[in-house]
Amino acid sequence: MVLQKKDFNMGTLEIRKVDRDTDLADKLIHFVENFSWEAAKEHILWTLRTWEFSDWETVFVAMADGQIVGMASIMKSDYYPLPEIYPWISSVFVTEEYRGCRISEKLINFANVYAKEAGFIRTYIPSEHIGLYEKYGYHYLKDIVNFGNGTDRLYVKEL
Repeated sequence: MVLQKKDFNMGTLEIRKVDRDTDLADKLIHFVENFSWEAAKEHILWTLRTWEFSDWETVFVAMADGQIVGMASIMKSDYYPLPEIYPWISSVFVTEEYRGCRISEKLINFANVYAKEAGFIRTYIPSEHIGLYEKYGYHYLKDIVNFGNGTDRLYVKEL
């Protein structure tokens, strides 16, 4: 599954599903090793290195002119003790120089198409942000407590 779009500021933007034990998976690990999201870096690296994905779980990358500039995943569980809620759109990250180009929106939309094709009728995104995911069609559902006892907002989107 691949999405390509021509953008005059970025050249060609491509959204791709990453498969285990591929060159793209290796490139993604290198991307995460060097990105600025320190709070999530080690957890994401562990997930990618051990490929702790099952069934329909996976990760997607955004590539501009052949270079990874963003990522997102779709998971059964996230950093929350809520096993009855899934699938989660998780690990959404875009490098600083490509922010403002709507790449996170494209990654999330791609993940939602994937989720719908897998038979899901909604997806969830946890966040501390207000006003961001609403722009992508998500609605605030409730506050949730993560495993670190922090409180986040849970957003849902009907597919």
